Amino acid sequence: MNDCLFCSIVQGHTPADIVYQDEDVLAFRDIHPKAPVHVLVIPRKHVRGYRDAEEKDEALLGRLARAAASIAESEGTGAGGFRVVVNSGADAGQSVDHLHLHVLGGAPMGWPPWPSG
Repeated sequence: MNDCLFCSIVQGHTPADIVYQDEDVLAFRDIHPKAPVHVLVIPRKHVRGYRDAEEKDEALLGRLARAAASIAESEGTGAGGFRVVVNSGADAGQSVDHLHLHVLGGAPMGWPPWPSG
């Protein structure tokens, strides 16, 4: 997709601080981190969002999850704990229409993750 920021990162047109990559997955640091460790894990293939993943994408979704766990470990958050978040749709806070997992860690996190009230 020509207007997708994450596709532009995959294609090398937009710079990113890449922490992991393989043939299907790319991961880079979030430019607006919400935790000491905040890495975005995306498929190289454009999938608009979590709801848009198809049956043929099941293996890809598994690769994203495994990459997230591996990244958490390599970033030093594996033992202390980390969170993986997928925002799906505008009401959930998805701001880029390209499926992405947020790997968050490096500090204690509360629950629920949103302000109460």
